[in-house]
Amino acid sequence: MASRGLTDEEVAAICKEGHPMTQDYMMQQTMLRVKDPARSLDFYTGILGMTLLQKMDFPAMRFTLYFLGYEDKANIPQDQLERTAWTFSRHGLIELTHNWGAEKNKDLKYHNGNKSPLGFGHIGISVPNLAEACSYFEERGVTFVKKAYAGKTKNLAFIQDPDGYWIEILNPVNMCEVMSQ
Repeated sequence: MASRGLTDEEVAAICKEGHPMTQDYMMQQTMLRVKDPARSLDFYTGILGMTLLQKMDFPAMRFTLYFLGYEDKANIPQDQLERTAWTFSRHGLIELTHNWGAEKNKDLKYHNGNKSPLGFGHIGISVPNLAEACSYFEERGVTFVKKAYAGKTKNLAFIQDPDGYWIEILNPVNMCEVMSQ
């Protein structure tokens, strides 16, 4: 087992150009299961400032999907079919999946991937001012995994959503500093 990351040369040898048909592919969504959609929607809209783009109910399978992203509400089509096509054409959305009845199960906790066994780690949110964002989160009682200026890596914060999923908070300008640490 390797005790280091790949060298730049190894990476260059491994990474290939995608097939021409992939030129219009995009990262469209990441799905997170949520226990209580009211708490999660409040967090992602009220705390992180995302917009609910679409809600889709699947009664036969007893679940609901909530698609959220950073979009102007004025751009969301009113027509349901148009809205669906538009939603699935957006970049980098969060899909919150609520299995009906999960909120009633007091013992239910979703695995966030940051405890054994390790897996999924976090999503990342870029903010214009890291200090202001972190102050805002603190004022609202958001749980911090790591504060921006604590630990070995400065200029990055990690917070948790209501289900314990980690969210990296970063400022793009500060990432050069982070990379040099």
